[in-house]
Amino acid sequence: MSLTSKLTLAASVVTTACIIGYVHLKQATDQDNLHEGVLRDIERQQRRKLENTYTLQKQIDLTKQLKRVEREAEHNPKESV
Repeated sequence: MSLTSKLTLAASVVTTACIIGYVHLKQATDQDNLHEGVLRDIERQQRRKLENTYTLQKQIDLTKQLKRVEREAEHNPKESV
């Protein structure tokens, strides 16, 4: 084999190895980014669930308070006028 063909083969092997390494690294990075996205989505869903639970509890408390005020108004009609 001539020196030129040996250098061409070596350059091809090195280039191929670099491309394969880059693609592997890129895939691993992309997979990590996708996993982080899933974790952020789960955290966001949990925050929304807590906010919705808090809002629902406030609505329940306000409903109870309104019913209590209405009951008191029914029992004491003179004071509410």
